[in-house]
Amino acid sequence: MSTFDKREEGFEKKFAHDEELRFKATARRNKLLGLWAAGKLGKTGEDAEAYAKSVVMSDFEEAGDHDVLRKVKGDFDAAGVDQSEHQIRRTMDELMATAIDQVKAG
Repeated sequence: MSTFDKREEGFEKKFAHDEELRFKATARRNKLLGLWAAGKLGKTGEDAEAYAKSVVMSDFEEAGDHDVLRKVKGDFDAAGVDQSEHQIRRTMDELMATAIDQVKAG
């Protein structure tokens, strides 16, 4: 195997590793967001955990964060919780930083 091939393989492994970490961080962020939203919706215990899981699952509907934002915003609107899309998006950004730290910590 040439040096070029070894470098290429190294870059491919790093890319795969980075994508796996990004997936884990996004899933963790969505769970944290679900728990935050559950609290706003008055859910506790198993209901809060189930809601958080539904938020994680909603991310598989389409690429990007729009599906998660749409679910949480829709649930807030249906329950009369006053949170703007901007506030939810800001919370998503804050929780992503927390999720990245948690994934890196193991």
